[in-house]
Amino acid sequence: MRSSSLASRGLTIGHVSKRTGLATSAIRFYEEQGLVTPDRTETGHRRYERSDLRRLSFVMISQELGFTIAEIRAALASLPEHRTPTKADWARISRSFGKVLDARIATMQQLRARLDGCIGCGCLSLKTCALYNPKDRAAARGAGPRYLRGDVADAP
Repeated sequence: MRSSSLASRGLTIGHVSKRTGLATSAIRFYEEQGLVTPDRTETGHRRYERSDLRRLSFVMISQELGFTIAEIRAALASLPEHRTPTKADWARISRSFGKVLDARIATMQQLRARLDGCIGCGCLSLKTCALYNPKDRAAARGAGPRYLRGDVADAP
């Protein structure tokens, strides 16, 4: 637990809600998930550090980018507990998430470039499917859109 003087002067959940745009119920949920750990006053009221504003903003953006609560929790667990995270701390997390995002972007670009062609799904409904996936040869490689998942069509 942080110092009792912080508990008496920290940010209220209402203030954190106003600053982040999150509902108080969402803030409590993120607390239950271990993403923020407010102190409690003697009367049981939550008190947040100013750095919790950044943590919660990070959570919001990360979720919008498709990261799971577990992934976000793991990233936040790498931050220091007894001091406000520095720019270097956040940069380290940013680089890690950046690698994941770069891989997702590459996958989406490949998908966009190949979606209008044969995707190796086994539908055999397009004239080109007979050319690129005759008799559903892609099915031997597994279920689903094999060519979009990285399999290469046999040469026609």
